[in-house]
Parts: sequence; C-alpha cells; structure tokens
Amino acid sequence: MPYAIGIIALQVACVIHLVRTGRNNLWLSAIIFLPLVGTIAYVVVEVLPGWQHNRHVRTATAKAAMALNPEREVRAARDALDLTDTAANRMRLADALAALGRYAEAIPLYRESIQKTAGDVDTRTQRKLATALFETGQTVEALALLDAIETPLGQSERDVQQLLRAKVLEHLGRKDEALALYEDVVTRMPGEEARCRYAALLIDRGWDGKAVKVLEEVEGRMKRMDRTQRAAEADMYRWAMETLGGLRGRGS
Repeated sequence: MPYAIGIIALQVACVIHLVRTGRNNLWLSAIIFLPLVGTIAYVVVEVLPGWQHNRHVRTATAKAAMALNPEREVRAARDALDLTDTAANRMRLADALAALGRYAEAIPLYRESIQKTAGDVDTRTQRKLATALFETGQTVEALALLDAIETPLGQSERDVQQLLRAKVLEHLGRKDEALALYEDVVTRMPGEEARCRYAALLIDRGWDGKAVKVLEEVEGRMKRMDRTQRAAEADMYRWAMETLGGLRGRGS
C-alpha cells in the first residue's frame, strides 16, 4: 500500500510539473498508463536536467551533502595541500574551512595564498579574506582591505563585494552609507540576504513602510518557489515572513 501511494503521489507531482511547465502532452499518457516506467522516464528526461541548472536546488543539495559529511571537503583539501603546496590548494582549504564557519582557521590560509600568488592577486581571494576578517570581528581591517581592492570586472563579483562592504559599514555604525549600498545591490543580486539585511536596516532607521515593501518582494518570490528551492535560504525566508507579519500586525 505505501508503495502504491508513493507512485500515485509521484504521478500527481509529475502531472502538475507537466502542466505548469508546458511539456509535451504525450508525457501525460505515459505517466497515466505506464505509472512506474512513464513517471520515472519523465523525471529523468524532463525534471532532473532542469534541477542541475537551478541555483536554489544546487544550493540545497550542497547543504544537504555538507550536513551529511561536513568535513569531507576539508579532508580532501588538506590531502591536496599536503601533496602539493600551492596557492590554489591553500585557497581551497581556506574555502572549505570558511564554508563550515571556521573563519579564524581560514584567515592565515587566505593570506598565504595571496602571498604565494605571482602577479596580480585575484580580487575574489582578497574579498574572501575580507569576509573572514569581518566574520571574526576584525571589521576595521576588513574595510581597509575592501578599500584597497581593485574594482572587479564582473558585475556579479562587484555586487558580492558591495554587499560585504554594506555589512561592514553597518557593523561600524555607518548605517546611512550601508543603507545606500543595500538599496542599490538588491536590484541585482540573486538570493534574499541583501533584501533581508536592507529591510532590517530600514526598520532600524524607523522606515517600516519601506521595509514592508521590500519584504513583500521577498514574500512574492518565495511563493513562486517550490519547497526545495525555498530550503536553500530557509532561515532568511523564515525571518522575512515573521518580520513581515509583525509589521503588518503593528500597522493594523
């Protein structure tokens, strides 16, 4: 019985996916009249390839893998560094440690990677070091490093760097400068961190009405996502919905 219920549930999910995405209606016959084979074929051919290119699904999958074996990449990176002491391998280990929140351990590795790099240092490596400094409370040094970094060529990296600068400035009490950066970067950055931080700072400054509009954007985006996509930033969505609910309640 549980097996049959599982197949039916998967069939229904595939039919909903087919209708929403406008896939070929021939799949409908396969799913209905060949429940097991047709449904599996639809998932393999139509669903999984789309997941591979979905940022939210990739993020959620990576988080799940890290939760199951959080030290795996750290061990692999240490092994690679023991085998060949290069700037790239030191940065790989630093990235693995930073992903686990072990920023204090990552800082010397980022510094050594920068020192070992011949020629111009990649701005991303410097930004990663600045992030680690910020996360360990070395905010002034983080800002000094950001001031010294050349402007990245790519818009995506510029936005990541700008978001970090906004967080640093906010932590240093320079909230008006941070607010201006948040306001600009939310128009381009994927994900919800920038929007949520922008909304939180608007609330801090007493601009609840503007914060509601920003959080309603987050709410609208969340409603267009499935459960797997929302899982990638579950904490952000939870904070946003709780805060939005509080603001709406306050205004009623």
